[in-house]
Amino acid sequence: MQRPSIILGIESSCDETAAAVYHGEQGLIAHALHSQVALHADYGGVVPELASRDHIRKITPLIEQVLADAGQPSLTGIAYTRGPGLVGALLVGASVAAGLGMSRALPVLGVHHMEGHLLSPLLEDDPPAFPFVALLVSGGHTLLVAVEGVGRYRVLGQSLDDAVGEAFDKSAKMLGLGYPGGPALAALAADGDPQAYAFPRPMLKRAGLDLSFSGLKTAVMLAIKDAAGAEASADIAASFEQAVVDTLTTKCRRALRQTGMARLVVAGGVGANRRLRQTLTKQAAHDGFGLYFPRAEFCTDNAAMIALVGHLRRAEMCCGLSTADAKPRWSLDTLVPPGVPA
Repeated sequence: MQRPSIILGIESSCDETAAAVYHGEQGLIAHALHSQVALHADYGGVVPELASRDHIRKITPLIEQVLADAGQPSLTGIAYTRGPGLVGALLVGASVAAGLGMSRALPVLGVHHMEGHLLSPLLEDDPPAFPFVALLVSGGHTLLVAVEGVGRYRVLGQSLDDAVGEAFDKSAKMLGLGYPGGPALAALAADGDPQAYAFPRPMLKRAGLDLSFSGLKTAVMLAIKDAAGAEASADIAASFEQAVVDTLTTKCRRALRQTGMARLVVAGGVGANRRLRQTLTKQAAHDGFGLYFPRAEFCTDNAAMIALVGHLRRAEMCCGLSTADAKPRWSLDTLVPPGVPA
């Protein structure tokens, strides 16, 4: 009888250090994460050098913790985030994965970070069946992707300028909010009127599924210059958030119609936004499409999704990885299904 795969996942692409263990029969059996939010808060954003150094300090204790939590399983492979991301941060995870692979005689696989996000809902008890449309919304990426299977991805549309998470963070900074800006803006928006400002819904009148958020960000800047008081700030935050949600919802509905698919997956850090979830849930009930979110802890960067992809692509794992292999720029379009030559 073939033994089940047991994969150690390692994530270090930006400012979260994470480790997880995925069992081919039991699913996710352990995971842990260390966030660097407090480390970077004084700088208003991620400082790459500080991020890399903190990954070095935290990654080994986290791996030891999840292996202990999982009962010291007999691993069959190691998956780590190869890219995209900050090159120094990626190299920490890649180096540790290569070292562990050599010391334990285990095969190693470098995983595409965005593939992890796309497939993260498969960690849930009620995972979506293929095919589905995925909305990937984070600080660094905004993509609409047709997902027909593992490695079978077709980018339908993407932001032509700022990622939506970046627009949240920059707008939050203009409003004088702390880091990380996205959650702080959403909290302020809860006290505001989402109809107070008629902010633009970018590119909705154009055909296609590409997005843009720089003009919306400029509209927020101009509104802030003319506004005064906490109430005005809350209204600006709520109106900005509503404009983003309306834009994303409309583009998702358009993507579902154009592809003929009946399921929508929303992943990435912005996928945890409450207003977005509520609006898409109502729209799904109205239109009759299936809607899937990973749990909130798996919307942001995590190692559970990396370990999952390692399991799904276990046949591609390579023994004897002797050097750290990182790819800070890596297009999703270059991925192929398991077993298909790249």
